[in-house]
Amino acid sequence: MSFKHFPPEQRRLVAQIGAHSRWSTVVDRTAAMSPANDAREARWAQRVDPDGVMDPETLRKAIASARKAHYRRLALKSAAARRARKVAREVAAS
Repeated sequence: MSFKHFPPEQRRLVAQIGAHSRWSTVVDRTAAMSPANDAREARWAQRVDPDGVMDPETLRKAIASARKAHYRRLALKSAAARRARKVAREVAAS
């Protein structure tokens, strides 16, 4: 069944139901998430060392820095969007 025609709030509820249903049957959450975590680490490793020449410790530090930079960029964009929405509300109110 496709939920694309549902309003956003109902899609959110459907997603929450699915997530809770899935996690209610999992005994070892760490093991269940291991493939996803491994894939995420591999993706970061590919980003920072596409040629695979870094030693493991340097790679670990580079991944940590790249991840921090990525999330700080997202935070900056989020702050700019919040600021823009605030300005738009103030302009609309005046």
